[in-house]
Amino acid sequence: MPVSLGEEIMLLSLDDESGAAKDLSSASWAVAGGIVLDLALAGRVSVTGKRVAVTDRTPVGEALLDGRLTDLADWCGKRRAPKVASWLTKDQARAPRAAIESLVGRGLVTEQRRNALGIFPIRRYPEADGTVERELRARLKDTVLAGARPDDRTAGLVALLQGAGLHRIAFPGVPRKEVEPRMKEIADGQWAGREVREAIREMQAAMLAVTAATVAVAVS
Repeated sequence: MPVSLGEEIMLLSLDDESGAAKDLSSASWAVAGGIVLDLALAGRVSVTGKRVAVTDRTPVGEALLDGRLTDLADWCGKRRAPKVASWLTKDQARAPRAAIESLVGRGLVTEQRRNALGIFPIRRYPEADGTVERELRARLKDTVLAGARPDDRTAGLVALLQGAGLHRIAFPGVPRKEVEPRMKEIADGQWAGREVREAIREMQAAMLAVTAATVAVAVS
């Protein structure tokens, strides 16, 4: 199966050599959002009026997505008109770990364990096979920097990265002002059906709200 949007965002976040995650607090929201978007693109989930619903519990055939689909369906079943922002708030703490485990299973990263100060366990995930990430970064470069027309999944990925403020990990060394206008153009574009566009808007709104709240706490 192709690498999912959530896995792609984790690949961008993980440092190739050290295996440490960069901007994880923001990336975790984008990973959770990417999983929901993949499920929406697969026709398993709908987002309407800020509400999320599982419309089809049939497995997609990819372990990461199918696991989250089951959890989301169970969660929705216990609530009346659940909000997609509430699900992202719940899942953003767990989705990155699930995405990393999937990347390890695919052989794209390797897990390294050690104890800091001989006490605190630390896990790192350096690159094992860079083929997928190189293709991913080339696709982002063509779409954002060279102006190529994106397919639905690439446009969705750009929208998630833009909504979470992950310009730096997507385009390291490139000034934000050089990529943000094009990323916003793609995020706001008519590249997918109404329900998928609405899902993106709601996930962006949730990520922006959390970012604003984090900044407010930091300066208070």
